[in-house]
Amino acid sequence: MAADDRMARFDDDLRSGTHLWTTLGYRRLGWGEGTTTIAWDATPEYGFPTAGGPVIQGGLVTAVLDAAMGGACWTVLDADAAFLTADLRVEFLRSTRPGTVTATGTVVRRTRRVVFCSAELVDADGTLLAVSRCTQVVLPAEGRAGRYDPPSADGSPPEDARG
Repeated sequence: MAADDRMARFDDDLRSGTHLWTTLGYRRLGWGEGTTTIAWDATPEYGFPTAGGPVIQGGLVTAVLDAAMGGACWTVLDADAAFLTADLRVEFLRSTRPGTVTATGTVVRRTRRVVFCSAELVDADGTLLAVSRCTQVVLPAEGRAGRYDPPSADGSPPEDARG
């Protein structure tokens, strides 16, 4: 199955089931080798009140950045590989306010055992809100060392890797 067909199937699967993507309503806007862009409608319910208006909670900002970097990492893995996050750093440059935000994850470097990724979060006006970097450790998709179920028959990430 072609890569475009696998990702279309992956996107269809993301719209069903119980995992972070459906819980928060993430939407994949684009993907390519080494990159993934996702959007999220951050509503006031995901934040807390401040004198200047609601601010989205930092853990949720981190989650959308992490999802973008994880998606980027998936695009460079072989079908028999999975990954676990070994390190995750976030810099909050501005307060994230309610509205649609977009996170773009990028693979910075891939080695046999490690994938280094970065991500940027922007608001609807393109204002940079937060940046992140992570280190992903590449593991076998199956067996005791692998965290995930085997990849789906069509090559898309396994069900437990979609959140």
